[in-house]
Amino acid sequence: MTLGKIDKKPYITEPDMERLGHLLASAKPSNKDERENLHRLMEDLDRADVVALRDIPADIVTMNSMVKLRDLDSGEEMVFTLVFPSSADVSKGKISVLVPVGSAILDYKAGDIIEWKVPGRMRRLRIENVLYQPEAAGDLKE
Repeated sequence: MTLGKIDKKPYITEPDMERLGHLLASAKPSNKDERENLHRLMEDLDRADVVALRDIPADIVTMNSMVKLRDLDSGEEMVFTLVFPSSADVSKGKISVLVPVGSAILDYKAGDIIEWKVPGRMRRLRIENVLYQPEAAGDLKE
């Protein structure tokens, strides 16, 4: 699966950068798709503007943000929370930052469109809204 992001400078909070850095350093991808996804996430982190928790814009998807997405082809809406792998539980709407859609939305904002190739087509999702962002809600864990 090849992910595509609009050419933009990502934002990431200091704690998210530190924790994701440790996670990526210990990750052991089991196939080509996982390696590509991890590589893309590493590239995004390498070029990210690292900001203090209080300085992240409220409409940016950070770790533990709840987001509403719309599939631009089917019109389907979905809501989930972006979490670290140890907290992932799809049945509870919690997806890992290490799955393609999870890493794709990290550091995007409301209104942004994410595209990536899936077998036989291009998938396009728009971030409709960041329903909850820990930093904007004052849940600051530095």
